[in-house]
Amino acid sequence: MTHQVQPLSEASATPVEKPGRRFSFGVIGLLLVVAVALSAASSRQVRWLERVEVHQAIGYHEHLPPTEDVIPRHVLDAVELPLEYRVKRGQSLVGLLAEAGLDRLDAHAASNAVTRHLDPRRVRAGTSYAVYRRDDDSISKFVFTLAGQGEVHLNDVPDGWSSEYLAYEVTHRTHRVTGVLEGGLEQAVVAAGGPITLTYRLADVFQWDLDFNRDLRLGDRFSITYRASWVNGKIQSIDAIDAAIYENRGRVVEAFRYGEDGGYYDSDGRPLRKRFLRSPLPYSRVTSRFSNRRFHPILKKYRPHYGVDYGAPTGTPVRVTASGVVASAAWSKGGGKTIKVRHPNGYLTAYLHLSRYADGIKSGRRVSQGDVVGFVGSTGLSTGPHLDYRVQYQGRWIDPLSLKNEPAPPLEESELPAFFAERDRLTALLGALEDDTLLRSPVGERVAMASGESGSVLATD
Repeated sequence: MTHQVQPLSEASATPVEKPGRRFSFGVIGLLLVVAVALSAASSRQVRWLERVEVHQAIGYHEHLPPTEDVIPRHVLDAVELPLEYRVKRGQSLVGLLAEAGLDRLDAHAASNAVTRHLDPRRVRAGTSYAVYRRDDDSISKFVFTLAGQGEVHLNDVPDGWSSEYLAYEVTHRTHRVTGVLEGGLEQAVVAAGGPITLTYRLADVFQWDLDFNRDLRLGDRFSITYRASWVNGKIQSIDAIDAAIYENRGRVVEAFRYGEDGGYYDSDGRPLRKRFLRSPLPYSRVTSRFSNRRFHPILKKYRPHYGVDYGAPTGTPVRVTASGVVASAAWSKGGGKTIKVRHPNGYLTAYLHLSRYADGIKSGRRVSQGDVVGFVGSTGLSTGPHLDYRVQYQGRWIDPLSLKNEPAPPLEESELPAFFAERDRLTALLGALEDDTLLRSPVGERVAMASGESGSVLATD
């Protein structure tokens, strides 16, 4: 490439031009042209090298052998992936098999094969099962999961159907948890390492001495020893609480399980069971108390309120607070669906605003303390779901929260030595609460107890 420098015109050159300046401008211009040319060439060379490198990289990867971790397609195609379902309400085993794709004859044959390990009449709604299919969409097997027990496999074999039962590995462990209430009891139990269901079992143990709706306070402390069943490495259920201690506003309540009936006693052998439960609902909140003059939210006037209202969701089970006989289960004007139960020594309890009665509850039916007699609702004159619980004594309504409870008979004198020995064994497992608060020993001495960690496993069978 040639570059020509145009000469300056004579008009401009004659008065001002000097020979040295013309030479310097020419050299600078020539140098600029050379620099631009070199830059362009360099740019083209870089782009060419990039294309070569990319081409070489692509060529290299195109010729790489496949890695050994890649699963061959024919192996993937042979894998049978399960589709999981749940038994529908009212669905029979034969109907379930037919709905999955078996013809009627095949469904009956498969049903007959599975009855060796699974009673079709006991396949209830919600039971989990899986269906395995082959490449051609034909069914290779069914797997029915029996919660906490094992699995029943129903296999398609050359000569029909066969079934087998695979039992889960079940172990029983003894645990201890200790905690402090910094919020709800459920949160405290879980934070201490226990399952949330332990909360409700604890409420059952102390149902005669603690009202879990109104007695609990922040700072309360507890320690619990319980036995649980584990299935395939996961906790399945709580078998029993063996011992528990709960400190509530300076008052210590203890419970030790003893005897064939699994009753609970304090450290002196006195039974925790009393004539009346502290509350007909294990968990709820008091929304209105007993009063001789309360403003009715619907009638808009003052009138007596002879019960205690517990706020709870519709359908919450209502427990009868003492053993007795159902006097009536019928509509009661403002009380809506109401159950009245007559008890010994002139007591009567009433449960108002129910959504429905429990099965079999009718006049003359004998019920035991803790039986579910109905379910929370909002029938009658009610602004929302709640239970109105009332207690009558000798024909007069009394405040349920001030009811004086009579304990059940204590253990026989001859049983006390065996009970004390069991109490001491459980005391050693239970451990001590913090701040040197210890369980009492039978001889009034302080017992050295294992501290352990919250949620620790004490024993495994």
